[in-house]
Amino acid sequence: MKPLYLAPMEDVTDPAFRALCKRYGADRVYTEFVNADALVRDIASTTRKLTISDAERPVAIQIYGREPEAMADAARIVEQAQPDFIDINFGCPVKKVAGKGAGAGLLRDVPKMLEIARAVVNAVHTPVTAKTRLGWDEKDLIPRYNPLGLNTPFPSGEGRGEASYFIVDLAEALQDCGITELAIHGRTRSQMYRGEADWTLIGEVKNNPRIHIPIIGNGDVCTPERARECFDRYGVDAIMVGRATFGAPWLFAEMKGLPAPRSMEDKVSVLKEHVLASIAWCGNDERKGILHSRRHFAASPVFKGLDNFKQTRIALLRAETVEEVFAIMDEIVTRYA
Repeated sequence: MKPLYLAPMEDVTDPAFRALCKRYGADRVYTEFVNADALVRDIASTTRKLTISDAERPVAIQIYGREPEAMADAARIVEQAQPDFIDINFGCPVKKVAGKGAGAGLLRDVPKMLEIARAVVNAVHTPVTAKTRLGWDEKDLIPRYNPLGLNTPFPSGEGRGEASYFIVDLAEALQDCGITELAIHGRTRSQMYRGEADWTLIGEVKNNPRIHIPIIGNGDVCTPERARECFDRYGVDAIMVGRATFGAPWLFAEMKGLPAPRSMEDKVSVLKEHVLASIAWCGNDERKGILHSRRHFAASPVFKGLDNFKQTRIALLRAETVEEVFAIMDEIVTRYA
């Protein structure tokens, strides 16, 4: 199977989780989002996100921001951490990012997006990649007949050219800026994470004869069968897996047909390992580490569909010590395995 990447996710892809995903076959991992402005201001909690290790290579550090100069400065700082790639976030849809003109917010200001891409590429020697979405809203999913390309008004009297889509034009423009790889989430910003990801437009980008950089597909790839289908049908160079990995870092191994934990007991052992690794990452703060890893065992497929599980789930999510968490997990294994 072609490469599988762990998507960058805030409060998720910290070193503890990246290490587990790498062990189970992730071909590349990405850090959490790094705020360019906070990085330039040397905010400790932000600079800490630059922590990477040789064991997780190849690794990308992702940055986001809305001003070219700050993004270029941040990229120079990131380069000192020696990642294999510097990734630009042009796709985060959440209000606190997109609403301030960063992440997916730049889909409404393509000239500035391209200015940021050029500034970052020119600021560093490390390969610069990017991640984006299909567009801002459903209007960007309508084919256009613009012979002059992205965001260019139709000239008076000009004949209608070949049909194209916003994301097809955008991919070409980012490639021209020096972006070496492009990941595309198959939703618009307005969709957030609702509905189904549209892989047909990702395929349009990949099959564009003017595109020569690798195209990475992202969105709703949750099973080995779906991963194979996306590679075969759309021809992408790699697939980026995000939310489906919550509480299931072994998903990469399953997709590749590699050895993976199969029994509930073995999977719970991995979840326990993650809890301990999160505590260590949080400075051996037991409560903080449990809170940090809670979303993983809360969303883990290991516990989905179990009969009469509601009260046990509530107890698991309220537990604040390793002893409590592990005791409940052991009880689950005894009862349901």
